[in-house]
Amino acid sequence: MTSPGIRKIIHVDMDAFYASVEQRDNPQLRGRPVAVGYGAKRGVVAAASYEAREYGVRSAMPSTTALRKCPPLIFVPPRFEVYRAISRQIREIFADYTDLIEPLSLDEAYLDVTENRRGLPTATATATEIRARIKAETGLNASAGVSYNKFLAKLASDHRKPNGQFVVPPGYGEAFVETLPVGRFHGVGPVTAEKMNSLGIHTGADLRRQTVSFLQTHFGKSGPWYHAIAHGEDHRPVVSDRPRKSSGSETTFLEDLTEPAAVEQGVLSMADEVWAWCEKAQAFGRTVTVKIKYGDFRQATRSRTLAAPVVSRETLRTISVDLVRTVYPLPTGVRLLGVTVSSFEAAGPPAQLEFGF
Repeated sequence: MTSPGIRKIIHVDMDAFYASVEQRDNPQLRGRPVAVGYGAKRGVVAAASYEAREYGVRSAMPSTTALRKCPPLIFVPPRFEVYRAISRQIREIFADYTDLIEPLSLDEAYLDVTENRRGLPTATATATEIRARIKAETGLNASAGVSYNKFLAKLASDHRKPNGQFVVPPGYGEAFVETLPVGRFHGVGPVTAEKMNSLGIHTGADLRRQTVSFLQTHFGKSGPWYHAIAHGEDHRPVVSDRPRKSSGSETTFLEDLTEPAAVEQGVLSMADEVWAWCEKAQAFGRTVTVKIKYGDFRQATRSRTLAAPVVSRETLRTISVDLVRTVYPLPTGVRLLGVTVSSFEAAGPPAQLEFGF
């Protein structure tokens, strides 16, 4: 029987999702280094195939840097509607196994399969079957991690990539974590990892040796979390359909915008994209934020919170333009603009599987 209080969590992560979709749909791209994004001067890599990663190309890397690292790199424009459609298809597969699905993005999700809906012998067998169905129904590879909490499952899914699976069973979490570099831990970014390294904390074992008090002194409110994960502990449940907190759109321009009219047109375009999502999702927020990044990489934000949600495209456009006008005169050219709506309100506008691991 299942041990009481022990969850069975699977983290499914699609392998190089965007790039793999492009290689699937265009045979000429298979086996070649591919970047989803734009190769222009201000372009950024949204995703890289495994062939491109061998050259050191990574997502969020400037396109010019990616091309220097990988001269044969092929850029493919993103097709987000296609990726969203495939993501929905994959989620329908998940739904055959559990109702507890927590998407993290289009290409990864946590699944709580503690309740053995399909009568499979283990959580590992469940993950294997899910991955096989994803491959059969989409032609794409997925990796999976299986464990008794979300932190370990996510670490495990990365352990056998690509197209692999790894299990951390109960009782083995602390040992699994102790040899890993702290930079691999979910929630420890590059800056925090560097700070930990400067304190002599390089691995999970190093982190485990620190007291909660020491970690709070150096890392504030995150200290208890770091102490817990160093012991393989994570009590967060899988939360299905978490309410979205904001919706935003931003773009980086090929050339800096220097004229107010061009800046305002850019803001209007971003506002229209955000409104299209709000209208489709029937999610309406009270706070509008405009983000401005200048050519010298300085950044400014301007926000306004209303008493009631923004319920029309024209209102969002007007507020967005009013906000960006507060930064005039422009100190220098503008390289990026973004518009975000947040503070959503529920109302819309008027009208073994024993411990079977």
